[in-house]
Amino acid sequence: MAVMEESPNNEGRITPRLIDQFYTEAMLLADEARAYFDEEGRDDRQTLEPFARVGFACESLKVTTRVMHIVAWLLTQRAIESGELTQIEGQRPERRLGKANESDPKVVKILPEKAQALIRQSSELYERIRWFDEGQVSDVPAQSPARALMGRLERDLFGGE
Repeated sequence: MAVMEESPNNEGRITPRLIDQFYTEAMLLADEARAYFDEEGRDDRQTLEPFARVGFACESLKVTTRVMHIVAWLLTQRAIESGELTQIEGQRPERRLGKANESDPKVVKILPEKAQALIRQSSELYERIRWFDEGQVSDVPAQSPARALMGRLERDLFGGE
């Protein structure tokens, strides 16, 4: 699990190290979800009632959607960090974290434990990424204007934006 790095000039900012950690976590989760929902979970799915089978299929799509939104957002952050995109370009609506439907707790409850774990992991990762995405465009400064200016000057002088 990636942990947010905190410093007086870096509160709530996603760093290249965090981007890499989140990216690795998302790709591992994507691989694990694909393996389970497409292969290992077939036997689990066959033992379910028809309603639960439909729920299984829907939840597998939600997991995939969440993870793909996360990966796309992280790739945008990499592009910003490398200078391929400006911070402003990265905040355009089409480059923000995509909307992912929440899972229905009643449906999740009747699914196999492995499916529940993958759903929970994808939801938790999505929420952590959403926190960063929303923090980038917040109208309320996360720190004092003076501290924000100092942080901006440091980034401009020692490493770009």
